[in-house]
Amino acid sequence: MTKLGVALIQQSCGIDRSLNLAATLNMIRTAAASGAALIVLQELHNGPYFCQVEDPALFDLAEPIPGPSTETLGNLAGELEVVIVASLFERRAAGLYHNTAVVFEKDGSIAGRYRKMHIPDDPGFFEKFYFTPGDLGFTPIKTSVGTLGVLVCWDQWYPEAARLMALAGADLLIYPTAIGWDPSDNSEEQERQREAWITVQRGHAVANGLPLLAVNRVGLEVSREQSDNCILFWGSSVVAGPQGEILAQSSRDAAEILRVDIDMAGSERVRRIWPFLRDRRIDEYGDLLKRFRD
Repeated sequence: MTKLGVALIQQSCGIDRSLNLAATLNMIRTAAASGAALIVLQELHNGPYFCQVEDPALFDLAEPIPGPSTETLGNLAGELEVVIVASLFERRAAGLYHNTAVVFEKDGSIAGRYRKMHIPDDPGFFEKFYFTPGDLGFTPIKTSVGTLGVLVCWDQWYPEAARLMALAGADLLIYPTAIGWDPSDNSEEQERQREAWITVQRGHAVANGLPLLAVNRVGLEVSREQSDNCILFWGSSVVAGPQGEILAQSSRDAAEILRVDIDMAGSERVRRIWPFLRDRRIDEYGDLLKRFRD
């Protein structure tokens, strides 16, 4: 396979989870009809981003894997014969929960999963309250469309995560995401944040010579539990090539399907002229295992 048709599903999410899922399924069908063989959903796509507050009652939103959502999405993947990357709030056991990406193969089976490794704890993003850090490592998931280096949102700020996926044989870097602004920030600060988010991902693509897919949610979400808390998700889902070139980018404020064909032979060509993996000084990187070099 030289050209891979991919689609990123950028959505806004309302309170009614059944309506969110119905909209997701419809967009997946549309993406598949357009020729996408790989379809990527945004982080925690079943509902609003609940981590704006700390509330034990919200653990009720979690579900097992396999479970209801994986059954629905797996059945659709099998029906349409597409690979789907989904993002779920996983209930592993009472008091043990993960932010988990699940990859479905074209036959509807679960090809693999990735549990988010880097867990933020920032104003409006209280994820450490809900999610246990992942324990599956940085292991790409093999599928019929390629080996997928699936990471999740906050992971995308860490070059180590992208590099480890590349070293393990990933053909693509994929980031389901939920990131946005504090609406009280001025427009200059908002734009700095959005540009930094796009820039760091393009850097991962360049440094590893891999295409990169990042899909973000969109719209203003006000916390049901504390109405003075809200996040304006900035959309801007992006597909970059192995030299960081932007192949496609969505709007900042609308639900849409970002559809693009990726040249899967591009990484080979780029890595031959920019052999970063060859020239790594692995004998001198020991200090990377330290928190800080005093």
